[in-house]
Amino acid sequence: MSVSNPTLITFVIYIAAMVLIGFMAYRSTNNLSDYILGGRSLGSVVTALSAGASDMSGWLLMGLPGAIYMSGLSESWIAIGLIVGAYLNWLFVAGRLRVQTEHNGDALTLPDYFSSRFEDKSGLLRIISAIVILVFFTIYCASGIVAGARLFESTFGMSYETALWAGAAATIAYTFVGGFLAVSWTDTVQATLMIFALLLTPIIVLLATGGIDTTFLAIEAQDPSNFDMLKNTTFIGIISLMGWGLGYFGQPHILARFMAADSVKSIANARRISMTWMILCLGGTVAVGFFGIAYFSANPGLAAPVTENHERVFIELAKILFNPWVAGVLLSAILAAVMSTLSCQLLVCSSALTEDFYKTFLRKTASQVELVWVGRAMVLLVALIAIALAANPENRVLGLVSYAWAGFGAAFGPVVLISVIWKDMTRDGALAGILVGAITVIVWKHFNVLGLYEIIPGFIFASLAIYFVSKMGEPTRGMLQRFAAAEADFRLNK
Repeated sequence: MSVSNPTLITFVIYIAAMVLIGFMAYRSTNNLSDYILGGRSLGSVVTALSAGASDMSGWLLMGLPGAIYMSGLSESWIAIGLIVGAYLNWLFVAGRLRVQTEHNGDALTLPDYFSSRFEDKSGLLRIISAIVILVFFTIYCASGIVAGARLFESTFGMSYETALWAGAAATIAYTFVGGFLAVSWTDTVQATLMIFALLLTPIIVLLATGGIDTTFLAIEAQDPSNFDMLKNTTFIGIISLMGWGLGYFGQPHILARFMAADSVKSIANARRISMTWMILCLGGTVAVGFFGIAYFSANPGLAAPVTENHERVFIELAKILFNPWVAGVLLSAILAAVMSTLSCQLLVCSSALTEDFYKTFLRKTASQVELVWVGRAMVLLVALIAIALAANPENRVLGLVSYAWAGFGAAFGPVVLISVIWKDMTRDGALAGILVGAITVIVWKHFNVLGLYEIIPGFIFASLAIYFVSKMGEPTRGMLQRFAAAEADFRLNK
């Protein structure tokens, strides 16, 4: 396949713009707090769109439309679960986590917050939570690199191996240089690009297939059960898809956006912006996969790439239906989704290694300049490991994401949620919650018990462990005082 010059030029301009933003952010990055949390300076719009874009990775434009294309509307339960979970996360966790991290040693990372919140002098809580971040995020980073490789492979006819490096290079560049501010500013641009692509594409597909009535008739002719929300589903299957929503409470890259807001007063407005963006994007994603059924059944000669890999449905529709310049912009939206999430994950891994290992255990007296450069080196290290994990061309984006999402949702979700709403939680309760959640996910996934998504038992067992183990001890007076002060601050300013 020949490289489409307009599409290539669009990609190059887009990537250059993202790297330029990285260099602009570089000038505002003076210390580790700036590199990891942007100096807690994000306004409500950047907080909202950055949280949305960092959450919706390549699976939004590849994994989910592909699943809808293959199975019809029965796969959309996942979108419903995500919307409910994200809303509850904004409602119960966002504002409280913002004030709790400030009152607990001005914590920059989740392990940092857990250590301060539960007065963990042993360092055990910090080490275990940092290890969980590194294990599951490296898998998550690999999913982003696979999505980027698929995009470059199918757009420019590259080999998978070349596409792997091409897709990862730009993201590594601006994350390395600009840190959190670069990631958040680029996320805002990328979120705008993603919503444009996901609202425009289904409309053009509808017009190309002859309008709503013709499209729905074509989908029904292909298989009437495409409209059935319960097709080939079981109670456990629906609960598993809805269970994705539980993952929000424990995703470090999303929680970091809440911690970085300029104040708790920004959170309510950010919630409204973020949820509107999310509902429109997920609706567009479902529509792309669903209307794609009609388009490719009417044009079977063009369906070969999608038949071979259904995760390419959005890519192929963009290439077929749009002028190459517009297609370049739309395909850049996939790159935006991949880059926004991958950059956040690289940064969270880097901050865990730098703040929670290097600074805490190896170099307590390290200067801020040294810590920023160690953070940059860790970005490169984690990226190289993730590229190695992504090297298998058989990888599927949604499969890699689901495992990492479950790992974080079960290991950190209950700990974060309960720590900001229950004053009597203890260090041992937190430790038990992280360990039980992470181990349950790994064991449940291995044995595939009942076909139930591993996040659900992981979340339930971790929550029970936190409650019962916390009941065996009691929090210190300092923990109770800081919790009460943070809660009062939250209620005063929300």
